[in-house]
Amino acid sequence: MAGSSSSYYSSSSSSSSSLSGQAKDEISLIDKENQIFERLLQVLHHFNLQTQLRVAGGWVRDKLLGKDCADIDIALDDMMGKEFSEKVNEYLSFAGEEIQGIAVIQCNPDQSKHLETARMKLFGEWIDFVNLRCETYNKNSRIPTMEFGSAEQDAYRRDLTINSLFYNINKKSVEDFTGRGLSDLRSGKIVTPLPPKETFLDDPLRVLRAIRFGTSSTPFCFIASSLFVLVDAYITECARFCFELDEELKEAAASDEVRVALADKISRERIGHEIDLMICGKHPVQAMTYVCSLQLFWVVFPLPSNSAPAVLEGCDRLCIASVDAAWNLLELIGCTAFTDEQRRVYLYSALFYPLREIVYRDNKGKKIPVANYIFLNSLKLKVNDSKMVRADFLLLCYSVFLLDESFISLIPSLTEIKTAEAGNRREKIDVTVTSKPRICAGLLLREIKSFWRVALLISTLSYPIDFDRAEVSEDKQLELGLRRNLFTTVESAIVRLGLENVWEMKPLVNGREIMTILQLKTGGPQVSEWQQKSLEWQLADPNRTSEQCLDWMRESHSKRSKLG
Repeated sequence: MAGSSSSYYSSSSSSSSSLSGQAKDEISLIDKENQIFERLLQVLHHFNLQTQLRVAGGWVRDKLLGKDCADIDIALDDMMGKEFSEKVNEYLSFAGEEIQGIAVIQCNPDQSKHLETARMKLFGEWIDFVNLRCETYNKNSRIPTMEFGSAEQDAYRRDLTINSLFYNINKKSVEDFTGRGLSDLRSGKIVTPLPPKETFLDDPLRVLRAIRFGTSSTPFCFIASSLFVLVDAYITECARFCFELDEELKEAAASDEVRVALADKISRERIGHEIDLMICGKHPVQAMTYVCSLQLFWVVFPLPSNSAPAVLEGCDRLCIASVDAAWNLLELIGCTAFTDEQRRVYLYSALFYPLREIVYRDNKGKKIPVANYIFLNSLKLKVNDSKMVRADFLLLCYSVFLLDESFISLIPSLTEIKTAEAGNRREKIDVTVTSKPRICAGLLLREIKSFWRVALLISTLSYPIDFDRAEVSEDKQLELGLRRNLFTTVESAIVRLGLENVWEMKPLVNGREIMTILQLKTGGPQVSEWQQKSLEWQLADPNRTSEQCLDWMRESHSKRSKLG
């Protein structure tokens, strides 16, 4: 860092060459940003403050890429955020305007919040104020000792050069104190300001952040593949279009020292949070591919020591190939057909699908799928975290594994229904033709509810399709096309059977009515048995009524009583 100098780029300078024609040298402010920044400069002038106001990090990066960003973090060179926020309110009071509430967010190292931050609203937007800082790391902790620092020190302590840029509000210019933030943004390079190994050993979480940023703002890279596509080929193809991890950075990230530090110094919650952001991002396959290629897969997703059968060499690559194939099929069908939550469960399920038959024993000796261990222990996806998924996330992902085989067994009968319907052009198929598959499909969909398309999609990936291997080798799109057609055929059959929301179907009879027919005073196994039977009877024909169901139960119970 010695001898480095800041680089200034005026807001009025011309744009240069850019990554994918996007990265610029200048920042164009929208009206709201102009209002906010002018108000802050008025505060400086009113109190005769010499404070330099700089917007830091992601806002600068995104604006230079031509993207709007509402996340404005103001770095202050000579005071704390709370102190400056109070000055803003003093000025608002002087100007006869309504003062704003100030929220002080205390430092929380466990959540990567190393400094106190003050937050307030200006012109309807939340603005964060924090002082510039420098960091000193302890060998055994990722939590640094923080001190006031210069803008240059603050820039160098950041994770990536593209995140180390400032926009100086006072001078209306972009500042590049590392001397390469802008060039790395233009050339699409993911580089650390300081030597990467030093950066990663100080805070190993930066390895995952580097991967995430390297795959969060990139153009989409579509490559048709099957479950057996080579991951190395995928990486090579992606590198032609996307942000690339610097070679020295990749070497440091894959080193034994950094892998050990990531496992030992970083909490599982923080690792899980970063992985979750990757899975929910625009390019989850590329992110997971980097995790694999940097030899971090089993560091991020460690398995219990008593897993069985043993994980075979190359299983991590199978996981990447699985999620790659899943993503390509999803893109072919259309992401808009699925909610964000469905997409998330689908990708996690696909990622760990090759591990579905591996189990471990818990403290009570019970066999548990290792996928459960990954979600609960390796990633610690908290069920009470609003940023995570619903409380039944783990159940959903595992249900997809279980329902995969059930769906596969149903696919032939459902495709036959669709074929028969297309052949005779009738709007309604005879109940005798559809009763059994309708019952089976209905029961299945009632288990997983709105995630049935996710389970069907996973099943479609693994369903054996009869095609010419030689032909597929020439055109890998063919297999994906066949699987897409299979998915839409089964989906259409389920919709035509009226089962797409079958979990909302109310039973025709309730427990009390069943007890009356069975002449029981209390519930029990018999009532549960008849509830299941009546549900199957109801699913066989959607036009049946409550009265018919009661008559059928009386008749069936009477026959059973006579035989018993």
